[in-house]
Amino acid sequence: MQPEPDPFEEYRSLLFAMSYRMLGSAMEAEDIVQEAYLRYRATPPESIRTLKSYLTTIVHHLCVDHLEALRAQRETYIGPWLPEPIVTGDGAALFSPLRQITDRESISMAFLVLLESLSPLERAVFLLREVFDYEYAEIAQITGREEAACRQLFSRAKKHISEHRPRFRASPEAHQNMVNRFMDACVAGDMDGLMSLLAEDVTVWSDGGGKVAGAGRQPIHGRDKVARAVIGLLTHVPEGTTMETSEVNGLPALLVRVKEQIIAVITLEVEGELIRAARNVANPDKLAHLSLIPTSGKVWKIKG
Repeated sequence: MQPEPDPFEEYRSLLFAMSYRMLGSAMEAEDIVQEAYLRYRATPPESIRTLKSYLTTIVHHLCVDHLEALRAQRETYIGPWLPEPIVTGDGAALFSPLRQITDRESISMAFLVLLESLSPLERAVFLLREVFDYEYAEIAQITGREEAACRQLFSRAKKHISEHRPRFRASPEAHQNMVNRFMDACVAGDMDGLMSLLAEDVTVWSDGGGKVAGAGRQPIHGRDKVARAVIGLLTHVPEGTTMETSEVNGLPALLVRVKEQIIAVITLEVEGELIRAARNVANPDKLAHLSLIPTSGKVWKIKG
C-alpha cells in the first residue's frame, strides 16, 4: 500500500507562482515555499480550517517580510536590478517550476518589473485578485486588512499597472518573429535594419550586479545609442559565443552561451511592430539555476 500524498503538494506550484511574482526570484521563491512547508508540518492538522487559505496566508506574510528586509539591499544594488529569469515552455519541462502558465503576461519580465513599482502590500493584493482570482473577503483574511481597504489597494494598483502596460502587445508568434529579426540584424551588423526594429525611445537595462564587466550600470536610452551599443557589444564577445531562442518568462527570448555556459538572458519588450525595451540579465547569481537548460531553439554563432 502506497502512502497517501501530502495535501501540501496540491498547492506547491500555486505557492511558488505567488512567491516568484512577489519576489522576482526563483531561488528565493523556493526558499519561501520550503519555509511554508516547514510551518505547515509543525501545525496540528485540526487547527487548519482551509489549507489553501492557510498556506497562502503564510506565503503572503513571508514574502512581504522578505521584501521589507530586502529594501536596503535593493537600494545599494550596483546598476539596474532585474528579476531572475526562468525558462518556461515545453522545452524546459524538467527544469521550470512555472512550465504550466495560464496567464503568460503576468510572468513576463516586463510585467514583473512593473510590479516592482508597487508597494509589497499593493503587489500582494493585486496578484491575489487579478492573477489568482481570490475574492476580496479571502484577500482581507490573508492580508489582515479590511475588505474595503483591499478594494482600494487593488484599484490603485490596477490603475498604475494599466497606465504603464504596452497598449499594443505582440502575440507570441509576432514576438518570436521580432526576436529572430533582431538577431539577424545584429549578427549581420545591419545598423539600418536594427534601427528599423527599435522604437525611438527604446531603453536597454543590463543587470550584472556589479559582477560582470561590460554590463552597463546605467540604462541606455534612444534608438541610435541602443543600436550602436548592441552592434558594438557583439564585436567584443568571447570566442565561441552563441545566442539562441528559448521561451523565458512566457515569451520568446535569447540565451547567451559561452562554451555551453549561459552567461546572459535577454528579453525584448515588443509593442506593435517595434521593440520598446530590452532587458539583459547577466548577474551570475541569477543564472546559476539555468545551467542545465538544453539548447532547443534557433542558434546564432557570434564571431566577435
